Amino acid sequence: MDSRFIEVGGIRTHYLEGGQIEAPVVFLLHSGEYGASAELSWEHVLPALATRFHVIAPDWLGFGCTDKLYDFAAPRERSFGHMRDFVKLMLAKRCADSADFVGSSMGATNLLRMAAARPCELPVRSIVVASGGGFVPMTDARRTLLSYDKSIDSMRSTLNAMFHDERWSCDDAYVKRRQHYALMPGAWEFASAPRMAAPNRAETVTPFGKRDDIDYEAIDVPTLIIAGAEDRLRERGYEQEVARRIVGSEVHVFESCGHCPNIEQAERFCDLTLAFLSRVHQL
Repeated sequence: MDSRFIEVGGIRTHYLEGGQIEAPVVFLLHSGEYGASAELSWEHVLPALATRFHVIAPDWLGFGCTDKLYDFAAPRERSFGHMRDFVKLMLAKRCADSADFVGSSMGATNLLRMAAARPCELPVRSIVVASGGGFVPMTDARRTLLSYDKSIDSMRSTLNAMFHDERWSCDDAYVKRRQHYALMPGAWEFASAPRMAAPNRAETVTPFGKRDDIDYEAIDVPTLIIAGAEDRLRERGYEQEVARRIVGSEVHVFESCGHCPNIEQAERFCDLTLAFLSRVHQL
């Protein structure tokens, strides 16, 4: 995979790209915890998907090696607009008008929200979502993620909250890689900005614990939903409700798996995703 940069509306945007030159384009949209990036979300998935598809994995605005800018007036609109413009530029380079999208956690929820918008905010041909969508409760594990204080121990706690298997938080090299992205200039400030309280508000603004307002019934493209049975950041069974509301969707729940099936059980995740995309494209 090649590591590249492109200017998107004046924003220096980083992405990974590789795979078959003439194959269908697949975009991978990463998660949103402290230290998240395209590399960390998709390093176990990229090689497998690249054997059959042309894969592009961008760092969201404010994450990874993409510029750290936060729009306090309209954060979601700025982030979605940046991603729309990036996708448009990438598809124009390849003379393509649609693509398949795979998302994890924040990337999956954002993908579902953008696909459900009318007009649709992305040129979506099919969707694969891991640990995305549905009501997001304020659990103890979620509080652990939000309380990251830039220390090694806090990052270990973050990984324990995300994964079912403790080996990830016990791997010193892996923890340090997470820390590298979490402590890049502006990264902690960007990820903390959504939880800053305005002077006239008694409580910090948070998207967690609020009603799920995504119009899933509006999604009319092939959709694969993957969840971890031991995901402590989500309500048990949320994936079934999302699947019920997306006509024709397919759902799989991985046992002994936490919030990141694309990392914790990457081989099975890749097998399901490749089989699903092959059916979409009749390969």
